[in-house]
Order: sequence, then structure tokens, then C-alpha cells
Amino acid sequence: MRRTRIAGALLLAGTVTGLAAGPAHAQEYRYWSFWDGERGGSWAYATQGPATVRPADGAVEGFRFTVSADSAAAGKPRAAADFDAICRETPAKDGRKRIGIVIDFGTAADAPGGERPPQTRTECAQVAEDASAGEALAAVARQLRYDPNALLCAIAGYPETGCADQVSGSGGAKESADPKKSADGQGANGVEGAGSGADGGPSAGLLGGVAAVVVLGAAAVWQARRRRG
Repeated sequence: MRRTRIAGALLLAGTVTGLAAGPAHAQEYRYWSFWDGERGGSWAYATQGPATVRPADGAVEGFRFTVSADSAAAGKPRAAADFDAICRETPAKDGRKRIGIVIDFGTAADAPGGERPPQTRTECAQVAEDASAGEALAAVARQLRYDPNALLCAIAGYPETGCADQVSGSGGAKESADPKKSADGQGANGVEGAGSGADGGPSAGLLGGVAAVVVLGAAAVWQARRRRG
């Protein structure tokens, strides 16, 4: 029952705006964060999931593999949100839109044990006018991996294993992100009070970090079925 409630909370949070940051002592997680490009090439933490955001032609969307407890501490994509630089070699087409995609695989310090992050990639996705950011990502990046709750776990096969794993201790060791128990025996985030669910569910830090990508899987599955059809 608790697993079902947590999965529902994550799915719901993907469409909630203004997610709050968790407390400073909240449990950190290793996950893919989602960002909206802004004028001047800067980034803003996305307030919707990529399956619900439908960017206009000329937009830039970013994905960054990071370790954090909340959106305030999440690492931003290190490449600029520069549409002209990303899509200059992709000519416009009638009935299609161009979306710049930045995929930042993060730092060696944030990588799971034994893995090395690939170099940051920039791609220009040319997709249908009503396509979501998730569909734009799926158009330019293969080997997308999801968990049973449609949480985005890997882009281009990175990381090879794990999905929103808890990170314990200063050495960067990870534990499975089992929503039933955390290292201290409390709920998914091990925090009671502000930012934590009354039933031991995930705190606002986890929701703010992970929910931005949790609905991506459903969009990609739908797209794959449409292609096979």
C-alpha cells in the first residue's frame, strides 16, 4: 500500500508547480533532473514533467544527472541553453518544430561506483508541433530506461543500473531507493515534519528532484507503440 501511495505521489508531483526545497539534512538521491532553458542561455528548474511540457519552436530543454536532496541543490546542465548553437544546422520544416536538447551526464563525483559519465551532448530534435519535451528527448536519445512506475532511470544507457538511488555518507556510497525503508528505518526520505509525508512518504526534496522526470516513461512508451503501429 505504501509503495502505491508513493508512486502516486511522484506521478502527481510531476504536474505541480513551485515545488519546495527540502530541509538541509534531507536524504540525497542520484537521479536525472529536468531543466527549462531561459533567455541568455541560463537554466531554470522545470516545474512540470517532460511529458506535460510542450515547448514552442526554438525552446531548449536540459537533462542533468545529479546528486541532491532538492531542486535548490541540483546541478544545472553545464552547456548553455543556446538554441541557435544547437540547432543552426537543422533547417526548419513546415508542420514541425525544433527543440534544443542538452544531456549532461554529470560529474565523476556524482557517478555510481565503477561508472564514468559520458561527455555532455547537445542535440536538435525536430518533432511534431504538439510534441512534449519527453518526446523530443526520445527522438534524439536512445537506450532510455525506466522503472515500473515510469520514472526515468537512464539516458543513453547511463547509468547502467539503479534508479533514483539514495546516497549515504560522504563517500558517495549508494543504497537502493526502496520506498518502504531508508537507512535509518523511517520513510523514503528518513525525515519527519516539514517536507515529509505523514505516512513516511517522500519529502519535498525528493519530489522536487525526481518528479520532474517521473512521467517521461509513459510518453516514450506511447511513442514507441505509435511507431510500431
